[in-house]
Amino acid sequence: MAQTARIIIPATGRVVEIPTGLFINNEFVSSVDSEERIQVINPATEEPICSVGPRRTSMLPSQLRAQLFPTTWGKNVTGFERSRLLNKLADLIERDMQPVKIARDFDIGDSIQCLRYYAGWADKIVGQTIEVNNKTKIAFTRHEPIGVCGQIIPWNYPINMWAWKVAPALACGCTVVMKPSELTPLTALVLSKLIAEAGFPPGVVNTIPSLGPIGGAALSHHMDVDKVAFTGSTLTGRKIMEAAAKSNLKKVSLELGGKSPHIIFESANLDQAANWACLGILYNTGQDCTAGSRLYVQDTIYDKFLALLVEKAKQLVIGDGFDERSGGGPVVSKAQYDKVWSYIESGKSQGAKLVLGGEKRPGKGFFVDPTIFTDVTHNMRIIFGPVLSVGRFKTEQEAVALANDTSYGLGAGLHSADASQCMRVSSALEAGTVWVNQYNTLGNNVPFGGKKQSGIGRELGSYALEEYTEVKAVHWNFGEQAEWPL
Repeated sequence: MAQTARIIIPATGRVVEIPTGLFINNEFVSSVDSEERIQVINPATEEPICSVGPRRTSMLPSQLRAQLFPTTWGKNVTGFERSRLLNKLADLIERDMQPVKIARDFDIGDSIQCLRYYAGWADKIVGQTIEVNNKTKIAFTRHEPIGVCGQIIPWNYPINMWAWKVAPALACGCTVVMKPSELTPLTALVLSKLIAEAGFPPGVVNTIPSLGPIGGAALSHHMDVDKVAFTGSTLTGRKIMEAAAKSNLKKVSLELGGKSPHIIFESANLDQAANWACLGILYNTGQDCTAGSRLYVQDTIYDKFLALLVEKAKQLVIGDGFDERSGGGPVVSKAQYDKVWSYIESGKSQGAKLVLGGEKRPGKGFFVDPTIFTDVTHNMRIIFGPVLSVGRFKTEQEAVALANDTSYGLGAGLHSADASQCMRVSSALEAGTVWVNQYNTLGNNVPFGGKKQSGIGRELGSYALEEYTEVKAVHWNFGEQAEWPL
């Protein structure tokens, strides 16, 4: 029997009990081969919350193989039943979650909506009837569940990423082995409890909290895993593709990193553009794959817009996530904190001009205040965190060239009151998602994914269903007689 952690929520005094082992076949179990545990740290206090386990496990191949694609799921349950269970899961999350501010207004509500969106698709996954010869033959297609899906999610949006991956997989009839980030495993463990309560059959969703090089690598190499979905770094994405190729050529979808450009043209509503620019880089304390970390402002409005931007960035309160006054919290870990500060110091040493932030806070907590650099050159290492680099441009062509001068292509944004310019530039930007007169807003019914080294495949919308199904063509002869020999 797995251990259970008893956690007191500071803001409300609410007590939450979270099983901290592996979730397999609707039960929490301890690892049979490792007693090492992962310490979960509160980044606001630097104090341990609890430990989960195991750090290392070989239980994926030894205990999951027989249950990965059970006969109680897949093609053996109707779309209506899958829809009912997904809606039930959404109801349970809504019942149990009592978050504050940002989580309440964005992440958790959006995740509930994601589950309900794909619940609506579960009984609408259809193929085609194809005319071959009306007198003798017909063909049709079936969109069948791809099978066992290993899903590896990051730490920056632990409930959103869980919903983005689990919801379409279950809607299509796939089974899931979830590997949450070792930095934020508790969300997936709480959701696993609700999976069992909702009534999903044992083995449909399994959760293996472990280190990435252990659990993630095991999923990527496993011969009985039919597909891996991953969100994280481009470096790890390459390793997953290699493992998929060397094992069973499993299907892979990847949502990887970005260094996203955000362009402000002279015709833009500057007050609104500054709001969106702040949201683009400071939401979630800049820990976002589509963070608009490269801001390009037209030279005719540069000074005016920069002053406005700095003033608005100063208004954000970075503090404890349980404080309703906070609009942003700490970065996730000591390692990430040190990495962000190394980039800030690198920017200073390479000659970038610091116009906001750039000073460490005293005391506990991995807090990084909004930081803005100007006079940034292309080769400077300023990235991932609440750290914005601001450059200037003269012409539309120059802005597009600067924006596209990267190996990534996840997101991009532009602000302009010129409709023709909006169409031209959105077409020219090399990114999977382009925002016009807004930034970083996503919809569960709109596809999301990257170009270039920012990924393969799409999440969200109806397009995500294609990542979890395989098309089978059935040729039916009802009238032609074969002649033999030829």
